[in-house]
Amino acid sequence: MTQPMRARREVLGALAAMGLGVCPTTWANTTPPQPTDWPQASAVPGGVARLSLGPSADRPQAWAGEAPLLVVGSPTGWTALVGIPLAAAPGEAQIEIKIDGGGRRALPYRIGAKAYAEQRLTVAPRTVELSPEDLARHERERLHQQAVITRFTEPLPLDLRMQAPVDGRRSSSFGLRRVFNGQARQPHSGMDIAAATGTPVIAPLAARVIDTGDYFFNGQTVWLDHGGGLLSMLCHLSRADVRVGDVLAAGQPLGAVGATGRVTGPHLHWSVLLNRTAVDPALFIHA
Repeated sequence: MTQPMRARREVLGALAAMGLGVCPTTWANTTPPQPTDWPQASAVPGGVARLSLGPSADRPQAWAGEAPLLVVGSPTGWTALVGIPLAAAPGEAQIEIKIDGGGRRALPYRIGAKAYAEQRLTVAPRTVELSPEDLARHERERLHQQAVITRFTEPLPLDLRMQAPVDGRRSSSFGLRRVFNGQARQPHSGMDIAAATGTPVIAPLAARVIDTGDYFFNGQTVWLDHGGGLLSMLCHLSRADVRVGDVLAAGQPLGAVGATGRVTGPHLHWSVLLNRTAVDPALFIHA
């Protein structure tokens, strides 16, 4: 038995020991993930680069800086999926790879340019000019969520095609340069979907719930771990119907749309993170 297969079985055994029923058809089995066209390749800031690693008896390892990368495929051909930060400059970049027990070596690739639109919003002044108390709360929450996004777990996802977590109109796209009350802030790190308060929100892909909370900017929030450093964050919920440790099938309800946190109206904010980097969720959605 190969080391990756042994590790997957050990993980499944641990889940069973904790009493968490894992459906082999929705969360994991011992079959390695096969290469797919998902996510769509878009080697630009905020996009995903698909880098061919060639054939190898065992799954190669790959890193972007210190962050491990999700590698999918089979011994006949492996692909590293690289989430590219929105702040990345166009031009040459590289990852590090390790294949068949060899040493680490660099694999270069190129990041293309992409221009994102600007969005101007008017929100409650206290959510732009933070009081000392709110600033301290935000800093605590920021540090906590930085720890959340470092997760890289097995089993790896078998299918990377996601479904939108709620039906509705896309009211704000990923990457928008956002201006709140006339002040420039960080670009939009997810996709906003407009829907009425109480509209059910579902898991876009099979996952484990790894964090829930009521955050200053994000409101009621659920974090999902899809495996292999692929995470979803679902924000501004009116309620969360899941707890940390719950294992969800794709399409399983987890809460409802709301207007909590810094919002201008009820909607769902959905972020997708890959190797600790927010990327465009649209690249993962299948028709």
